[in-house]
Amino acid sequence: MSALKRFFVENIGETTELCGEEFEHAKNVLRLGVGAEVILLDNSGKEYTAVIAAVEKKRMLLNVVREAVGEREADSDVCLLFGYLKNADKNEFIVQKAVELGVKKIGVFSSEFSSAYMNENKLERLNKVAKEAAKQCLRSVAPEVVYYDKLEKALLSAQGYDNKLFACEFATESKADVGALKGSVAIVIGSEGGFSREEEEMANAQGFASVTLGKRILRAETAAVALTSVVMFALGELR
Repeated sequence: MSALKRFFVENIGETTELCGEEFEHAKNVLRLGVGAEVILLDNSGKEYTAVIAAVEKKRMLLNVVREAVGEREADSDVCLLFGYLKNADKNEFIVQKAVELGVKKIGVFSSEFSSAYMNENKLERLNKVAKEAAKQCLRSVAPEVVYYDKLEKALLSAQGYDNKLFACEFATESKADVGALKGSVAIVIGSEGGFSREEEEMANAQGFASVTLGKRILRAETAAVALTSVVMFALGELR
């Protein structure tokens, strides 16, 4: 039996309204009708099982029949901050895989060698990708994707994390043992142009440990997924 279809809703009560894009998807793509059972999500970590009671022209009305705490969220608090890339598909790929791997916070930033530009529509699209990925991998929370116009702001957003990793292509050795991590982790990955020495120094001054990803130069999207996967494994999330 396939898993129940999942939808994000802002306000969930005994009777809940599904409208907008989620309604269009439920009605016109999935062709769900009265009596169908679904899961409603409000980013609280809870999952609400509901039954469609009515289908109108621009909305569905659903009756919530039970609620439970989602069981798919990671126990570890991991944040991924990555440099915005020129290719939109690559940014979406990173966000999608980060959500699937259990990352709880995602930040996108512009840095010294960045050559891509963010706008409101692009950021909205990345947040939509995060929601779709959360539904696909059965998470109950979709991480918000936040944009920082400077690397410094992205680094400051990671205050309070137990471990801070700064992936740097010119690092000759890792200043942190990635395989022995414990506690919360913030990961920083650069854009296509990488980082400058000054940016590395700034990161180090804010408590980030420079780490190497081996002898080969990885594409930004490969580095993001690879390091996030290693961190999640070290924290026991992939075992």
